Amino acid sequence: MKSTHITALAAIGVAVTLSLTACGNDGSGKDSSSKGSSSSSSSPSDGGSRPEHGSGSGGSEAGMAKSGSGAGAEAGDGATNGATKTGGKVTFCKTEDLAIDARDAAPDKDSGRIDITMINRGSTTCSATGFAGVDIKDADNTSSPIERGHAQPRITILKPGDAAVFDLAYDIDNSGNSLASPTNILVTPPNETHTVSLKWPAGAGKIKGAYTDVEVYPTHTTK
Repeated sequence: MKSTHITALAAIGVAVTLSLTACGNDGSGKDSSSKGSSSSSSSPSDGGSRPEHGSGSGGSEAGMAKSGSGAGAEAGDGATNGATKTGGKVTFCKTEDLAIDARDAAPDKDSGRIDITMINRGSTTCSATGFAGVDIKDADNTSSPIERGHAQPRITILKPGDAAVFDLAYDIDNSGNSLASPTNILVTPPNETHTVSLKWPAGAGKIKGAYTDVEVYPTHTTK
């Protein structure tokens, strides 16, 4: 009887042990699955971040490449335009390098014209493009600035020995009543600040009206 009781208790113990083991296996399975699921979701997230970072980096490089090519094109255009506009190393003619004189060049008895010639006596090529500054000095020692005529400047490049010319134009007063008594022409070459004084050409016609009626025209080459 005692043996039967012990056997029954042992059987119960075995059953309880098996039951607990089964429960432990179920819980362990769930935990493992959960961890696996978490690991699985984390992996796609990491995988997703890599393409996104890669795309961003690629986009940045593309932007830099585009920006770089644009800047290069602009710099190239700017350098080309600059070289074209300045004509390489050509600079403006200096007054000290120019031999300047004035002569009467009236085409007829009614149209007055004074031609002013500038010869490049320097050792380098220079530009005399534009309008010269001109004042006419009167016998009473006053001087009057001369207005520009309506004309577009022409490119005037002078090699050593070359000449440029510009003229003063006015109407001749044949009445004998002119009030103007010019003695000198004060000339400042284009883009210069140094002035030379020339004698008013002998025999030039009298100026009709005032000095404000005289006009100066831009330089051009004599060739």
